[in-house]
Amino acid sequence: MDRKAAKELLHVQGWLERVDEIIQRGQDAYLTDDLLQEAGDSLMMKLGEAANRISRRDVLAPEGVEWALAVANRNFIIHQYDEIDRDLTWLTLSRDLPAWRASLEPLFAEAAATIL
Repeated sequence: MDRKAAKELLHVQGWLERVDEIIQRGQDAYLTDDLLQEAGDSLMMKLGEAANRISRRDVLAPEGVEWALAVANRNFIIHQYDEIDRDLTWLTLSRDLPAWRASLEPLFAEAAATIL
């Protein structure tokens, strides 16, 4: 793995840790707190941009992870922010992204070894 891909993956790992912090606060807190919603949006946008960069570096996504889906989600949040469905973003944050984190663990380990 090249260093740029490794750095992107380590950014993804950190952002997914932040997603966990949002999830720990719970769905009710997320749905009633504009700042948590904005934080979730920001994290999903960053993840989408990183997914785009990672895919361009020919890093294959592990099973259960689709780089293109993260990119599409990023584009939707950026360009159609007035149509965001908070119940749907909660599902992405609480169900999809923790599954991605588990699937990406081997790549995170490889990225960390590359940077050392």
